[in-house]
Amino acid sequence: MFSDTDDLSVDRHLIVSHRLRARRLQLGLTQKQVVTRLGRQGIRTTNKTLSSFEHGAGVDVVRLPELAAALDCTVTYLLGLTDQASHWEPDHPDVAHPQLPPIRTGNWILGPDVPARSARPR
Repeated sequence: MFSDTDDLSVDRHLIVSHRLRARRLQLGLTQKQVVTRLGRQGIRTTNKTLSSFEHGAGVDVVRLPELAAALDCTVTYLLGLTDQASHWEPDHPDVAHPQLPPIRTGNWILGPDVPARSARPR
């Protein structure tokens, strides 16, 4: 059974895959050309890896900025938060920050109500 957060991450995953391919085609680039652009940024990858990203294999989050730069767009666009490739601000700010449940990590609970590290008592 999926929760709302599972649905959100599955939807985001599909959106990113679709946006990668759509943006590449919009720019008239081949996968090889995108791989070359990534190489110029120091990211070594292959056409096969890019193809798997475009077909839903999952994109490593740390690669989103480089992928966005290679495709002349923003991370916000790749995540589906805006329909404008050059916009950083989400089209609907209330959707950009959904209420997610706290995350349990060992003895710690991380969530929106946890104060910043510098504000915690020592």
